[in-house]
Amino acid sequence: MLRIDWKQGLQSCAVAVMVAVSGGAALLVAVSPVHAQSAPVVRGLPDFTELVEQVGPSVVNIRTVEKVSARPSVNGMDEDMLEFFRRFGIPVPNVPRQQGPQRQQPEELLPRGVGSGFILSADGYVMTNAHVVDGADEVLVTLTDKREFKAKIVGADKRTDVAVVKIDATGLPAVRVGDVNRLKAGEWVMAIGSPFGLENTVTAGIVSAKQRDTGDYLPFIQTDVAINPGNSGGPLINMRGEVVGINSQIYSRSGGFMGISFAIPIDEAMRVSEQLRTTGRVTRGRIGVQIESVSKDVAESIGLGKAQGALVRGVESGSPAEKAGVEAGDIIIRYDGKAVEKVADLPRLVGNTKPGTKTSITVFRRGAQRDLAITIAEVEPDEKVAAKAGADAQGNGKPSAAAQQLGLVVAELAPAQARELKVKGGVRVVSASDAAARAGLRADDVIVALANTEIRNLKDFEATLAKLDKSKPILVLVRRGEWAHYLHIRPNR
Repeated sequence: MLRIDWKQGLQSCAVAVMVAVSGGAALLVAVSPVHAQSAPVVRGLPDFTELVEQVGPSVVNIRTVEKVSARPSVNGMDEDMLEFFRRFGIPVPNVPRQQGPQRQQPEELLPRGVGSGFILSADGYVMTNAHVVDGADEVLVTLTDKREFKAKIVGADKRTDVAVVKIDATGLPAVRVGDVNRLKAGEWVMAIGSPFGLENTVTAGIVSAKQRDTGDYLPFIQTDVAINPGNSGGPLINMRGEVVGINSQIYSRSGGFMGISFAIPIDEAMRVSEQLRTTGRVTRGRIGVQIESVSKDVAESIGLGKAQGALVRGVESGSPAEKAGVEAGDIIIRYDGKAVEKVADLPRLVGNTKPGTKTSITVFRRGAQRDLAITIAEVEPDEKVAAKAGADAQGNGKPSAAAQQLGLVVAELAPAQARELKVKGGVRVVSASDAAARAGLRADDVIVALANTEIRNLKDFEATLAKLDKSKPILVLVRRGEWAHYLHIRPNR
């Protein structure tokens, strides 16, 4: 006979079973207990209301403005429309053949962009992204209590995309800075900002990954927090109400949120902000090597074991690396006693070293490790690098005056890049500032046409530019990746 107490059943710690056996005896069998499922780790969704009340007043809206000269119009038509009529031989309606000289138009203040930021200190220092304030003639900061201030740009660092601005106010609610090392994948985080200009917008999600390699100097925090244009520069906040990052980038094919966003770790941003507040600029170390990653096949073939370090492809003449004895083909596996696990580690370690510091690097060369003493040099500012590149490309010792007048430094387009873009030719933008930057040109854009004239090389660019009236807007056709853009460079007034 089999008898089971089903009332106790599956919930009991043990089930007694009577099993009939020969001879009338019974055997009591203990059945293993049925364990209830363990309690879930997450018992409910978090409530962000207290965090919003706590951190919200420290988040600001940032608007940027540019000064442009109002262009003269004829019968309500601007210069672009008139050029369209002239190009196709269409008579401009109600316009006399002879017109007198037009008066110089006053400057106008036009909105340039919207971003976010957060208050670093009670005396008015605000942190945001460098790209939010880049090229702005005026920066306006609006607090949650609707007070608006004209801000001064203390400093901006394009390489890390960090900027600090200052407003004339005191007693402001500053944020608390968190510890990025305590942040874990899967942890809840929150963002406050101005997506599409909608102020004080709160979004939330989780940390998707840390140490995401998307830049030379920064290991980004990846999240699935909804970040859109206008969120840039706003804080990423943990559940303790501390800022752990600056929302900086999105991965998108449409320009909107697609579930992946990136934030600058706040510890890296604070290091940059301290230098900006002290000197207005950021200094970084350099050793003068071109590097690439070490593949598994290379590591095994040379006896390195695992794929690690940074493979030196080239050494700059006269650089600290050359003076230290670094050779092409070396693999740098340690810097200042710290392991270089992957190629991206080296620029960060060197970049965070104060120029003039004497330290050591360990290289793997022909089956053996060697320690080399090295003195760190300073990375040149982007402006000097761009000017050098332009001078080298043009071969005349300096960028052309005509291009500089528009804020452009350009160089010859490499054949490999032309093949990749499937273009016949063009010139590569080394740097863009002033009028060119306001038009939307960026470094590494490729100019393929100027004023509807095809540009094959630097000679074409210079010849075409020399013929143009620099006082009028210049139409530029630009290739940026797979996409083409028409932009108007409007001259400085």
